[in-house]
Amino acid sequence: MLIMRNVSKTFNPGTVNEKMALRKVNLELKRGDFATIVGSNGAGKSTLFNAITGSFLADEGLILLDGEDITYQKEYIRSKVIGHLFQDPLKGTAPHMTIEENMALAYLRSSTSKNAYFSRIRSSDKKRFREKLALLNMGLEDRMKQPVGLLSGGQRQALTLLMATIVTPKILLLDEHTAALDPATAEKVLQLTKDIVSQRQITCLMVTHNMHQALELGNRTLMMDAGNIILDVSGEERKSMTVDDLLDQFAQNAGKQLDNDRILLSKNEA
Repeated sequence: MLIMRNVSKTFNPGTVNEKMALRKVNLELKRGDFATIVGSNGAGKSTLFNAITGSFLADEGLILLDGEDITYQKEYIRSKVIGHLFQDPLKGTAPHMTIEENMALAYLRSSTSKNAYFSRIRSSDKKRFREKLALLNMGLEDRMKQPVGLLSGGQRQALTLLMATIVTPKILLLDEHTAALDPATAEKVLQLTKDIVSQRQITCLMVTHNMHQALELGNRTLMMDAGNIILDVSGEERKSMTVDDLLDQFAQNAGKQLDNDRILLSKNEA
């Protein structure tokens, strides 16, 4: 589903603030892969996502999505087939628009029709929105005419997840999408994520600082450092790994110990 070949990106080249954020990154995701990504701040995780979504164009390399070359494709075109959730629950929704209007916007944006933006939402579409919202178990199906800005962070993030997958995307990018939520809400949104990804067989990349999640969720674990993927484990090797094994592999491949406090503290979390 996704192929990246020697993808590199340098910000502020030729200045004192020059930063090589991606260094000839190579990655392949099969259809239905669910890969978690771990790495310190500045390792290149969010930059990797932005290269895929088209927030910037890579300096060099190739990006293929479902066999199509999207290396130089505009971001708004990619957004039709790429779902993207951020750590901040306030991103991804329009606060002054109603829940129904937000879902309609996501539904029309994901349409492959050239006239999608000029289409009208039918009563059957609204019924579908209500059914989808009911699955969240948050009572949002009875608040469809209310502005999204009145929702809690957890409700907004759950809604954003629903919007990103209302039309099944070719790939779903989750950038620590539960990190800003309280533990109970985060667990609810994470379970919803697992259910949607599993039921739809969506190809997914998820950034997390939780080492247990990194090994338990999905079928692959990636670790990044200094703009490159330094570890990629799956299958039986991944099943037998512990958090300490993962940290040891990072130290061996990166030539240094992982020094991110949030990641290290997660070692002791159940």
